[in-house]
Amino acid sequence: MAHQLEIELKTPEQIGLMRRAGLVVADALERMRAVVAPGVSTADLDRIAEETIRAAGAVPSFKGYHGYPASICSSVNDQVVHAIPSPRQVLREGDLISIDCGADLDGWHGDAAITVAVGDVPSDVRGMVRVAEDAMWAGIAAAARGARSGKGRLTDISFAIQSSIRKAGRYGIVEGYGGHGIGTAMHQDPFVQNSGRPGKGPMLRPGIALAIEPMITRGKPRVAELDDGWTVVTVDGSVAVHVEHTMAICDDGVWVLTAHDGGRARLGDLITSREPVPAVE
Repeated sequence: MAHQLEIELKTPEQIGLMRRAGLVVADALERMRAVVAPGVSTADLDRIAEETIRAAGAVPSFKGYHGYPASICSSVNDQVVHAIPSPRQVLREGDLISIDCGADLDGWHGDAAITVAVGDVPSDVRGMVRVAEDAMWAGIAAAARGARSGKGRLTDISFAIQSSIRKAGRYGIVEGYGGHGIGTAMHQDPFVQNSGRPGKGPMLRPGIALAIEPMITRGKPRVAELDDGWTVVTVDGSVAVHVEHTMAICDDGVWVLTAHDGGRARLGDLITSREPVPAVE
């Protein structure tokens, strides 16, 4: 029997509460990005994240989630997602690290991820990060346009992500992992695939909040979960990139809740006018 989707629709006030959680995540990721360097351990990054989140009056969404032991996921090189921080995992020159972070503020969640180069990284690997980021923003833009037209459906996001990646080159698009609904729980319906045909799934309408998160590899897309029950790696050992933003559909546009500028720099007038946004330098 097919799973019946239960999509939580938020009021504008509730989306505003999610924005507060999203900014906590944005601040934590900004602090971690600033200290990524050779010699820094993933446990160091985890400590910064937890300190930042708790100082804001929030709690880490990840810590304790189904037994997960940390506040971030810190996936290095061939690790795609869900790698557990460790004092023994020390970043080295040339590494690529994906940092996934979530915060729960007054019962509302924010969730985002960045991929950061450690020191001197080959230009083609840095290019992968831009490919994933562009695909994420293409998915968010598709959601905005679809909601504005009144005809958009969930897989329009998936198709936009896939199309953006395919135009950029030969990259593996990881299957089985992707975006999700978010709100009073970190993971909610619907699951947002990073590839697929457009025009399918539920309608995109105001009140829907989604985490959009492409994951791509330099080689084949096949992945496997390690014995720790969390860490997902590429089977062929190729480097992977993972990026993510939480966004909400409002009456007059989308709001990227985990971006400091709400998404305006990348999306322009597709962004809601609900929140005054400072000029981007």
